[in-house]
Amino acid sequence: MSETPNFQEGAVLLINKPLTWTSFDVVRKIRNTTKAKIGHAGTLDPLATGLLICCTGKMTKKINEYQAKEKEYTGTFTLGAVTPTFDLESEPQDHQPVPELDQASLQQIADTFTGPLQQLPPIHSAIKQNGKPIYHLARKGVEVKVEPRSIVIHAFEITKVELPIVHFRVECSTGTYIRSLANDFGAAVGCGGHLSSLCRTRIGDFRLEDAMDVVQFIEEYKKMQETQNG
Repeated sequence: MSETPNFQEGAVLLINKPLTWTSFDVVRKIRNTTKAKIGHAGTLDPLATGLLICCTGKMTKKINEYQAKEKEYTGTFTLGAVTPTFDLESEPQDHQPVPELDQASLQQIADTFTGPLQQLPPIHSAIKQNGKPIYHLARKGVEVKVEPRSIVIHAFEITKVELPIVHFRVECSTGTYIRSLANDFGAAVGCGGHLSSLCRTRIGDFRLEDAMDVVQFIEEYKKMQETQNG
């Protein structure tokens, strides 16, 4: 930041969300620092990292527009076990041997997931049922019913294979759950699978390489405020 933006008036911040932080953790930190109205354009799970668009002031009106844009992710699936949350927020179970498939064979399976799809979201997600996020109900053991959603996988590339780890890159529509894709991919391979790492690298034309670490942002903001008040 070469100069302090007017956050109360409106600004768009590209933040690299740290591992284990919730998206709301980022919003709360920035709001407490800038004292501005703020929201974000698309939740990242705590175990995901990468691009989070934060909008302040009048720019919060752009949140829905940004949220609807195509997204790109990179990460890893771990084959040979499933988890209730489809990622590592819960313990792997139902362990199975992993077939000795090469990258070309796994790419053929990935290709079957490209294009328009009906995807079943995880029951451990922030989708609301009767006004409450369904993950609250799922954690209590309450039966949760989710409906399939229409999504589009524009690209699904297997970038490296180190079995049981499979590295991938995905370009997809908004509303896509990469955790669900990991679970479905593992089922298609025949041994189960779950999401073991995830990074959002792009939202529309906004890219992760242009994002700032949230702690770095706070430090720079405080320095600029001290300079202006100095």
